[in-house]
Amino acid sequence: MYHLGKYKVTDKMSDLICENYSMLLVMSRFGIALGFGEQTIGEVCRKNGVDGKTFLTVVNMLIDEERQDEIDMSLSVKSLITYLRNSHVYFLDFRLPAIRVKLVEAVDYKHNDVGQAIIRYYDEYVSEVRKHMLYEEETVFPYVDLLLNGKKRHYHIDIFSKQHNQVEARLSELKNIIIKYFPARSSNELNSVLFDIFACAEDLASHNRVEDDLFVPVIKTLERKKELQ
Repeated sequence: MYHLGKYKVTDKMSDLICENYSMLLVMSRFGIALGFGEQTIGEVCRKNGVDGKTFLTVVNMLIDEERQDEIDMSLSVKSLITYLRNSHVYFLDFRLPAIRVKLVEAVDYKHNDVGQAIIRYYDEYVSEVRKHMLYEEETVFPYVDLLLNGKKRHYHIDIFSKQHNQVEARLSELKNIIIKYFPARSSNELNSVLFDIFACAEDLASHNRVEDDLFVPVIKTLERKKELQ
């Protein structure tokens, strides 16, 4: 049965995952592993050193995209950065390389000019994603660490907001090219990788939403507090 309304710290973590399996990714990105038995969301978060309010804010936002709750500016910046950093590792080291392996097999890369063009397009896309995420790792997150430690730096989170392009857009273009123009010999292989591409595009959109709608507003609030001190 689908859970109606927002999840709370008193709900069981197992119910959250069974009712919304995509939250497996959210859970792992907060550093929470399986094997929590009958423990509540609050108990699991405390056991894993995760701020329960921040975890549930991300979960409830991603489950109900139409809900427009007011952002709680007291969310844990540390927990948000853990989530975002683990997301980067997932996309760059696991998800995107795995899709490439399946894509090479599906488009007959070595014997098909169109297939080679598709792989080149995909590699260029991954390069853009990597550049974007490395910018966050090397510039944005260190800046936030300095803010948390009461230090100033010639940077502002608005710079990140302006440079924050929706990196999932090019992946959407790729799936449209494959669907409209690539004659596959084996529909099972191509359909399988297309399914993965669709899922990855949705996951990247969710990742960007957490950055745009939670991380950036919280950091703006932190900046204003530091300016008043």
